[in-house]
Amino acid sequence: MKRALFPGSFDPITNGHENIISRAIPLFDEIVIGVGINSEKQYMFSIEERIKFIEKNFENHSKIKVTPYKGLTIEYCKSIKAQFILRGLRSLSDFEYEKSIADINIELSGIDTVFLFTSPKTSFIRSSLVRELIRNNGNYKSLIPSSVNFSSK
Repeated sequence: MKRALFPGSFDPITNGHENIISRAIPLFDEIVIGVGINSEKQYMFSIEERIKFIEKNFENHSKIKVTPYKGLTIEYCKSIKAQFILRGLRSLSDFEYEKSIADINIELSGIDTVFLFTSPKTSFIRSSLVRELIRNNGNYKSLIPSSVNFSSK
């Protein structure tokens, strides 16, 4: 079974994340969307909300599983027997950052990283931008899946 972990904070999931996941579905037998828990980070949405948004969005996809995780991504990959890490790239700076992590991961564990470029229509979307728009009552609806449904934050 080809299993990939798509790790992230997904605070909230965006159309960019959705695009990467949807395009990766044919490539793997299972994609585990790992919703990271980092005690150092201040999240806008709770872990439960983030998981619910993603599960609702992919409820008709049997290849998608959503789980919370803590700690090193590579250790979580080992614990769920994922052979791949899935990452999306928006820009050259994303590539440089992600490549250094991928190099360390393969050196230490043998787990390879698969990169997909975001589609041009979603390449500018960042969760941090979406959170800023939400906080300031900006127009964010076109940047997130309809599954991200919440009362004002």
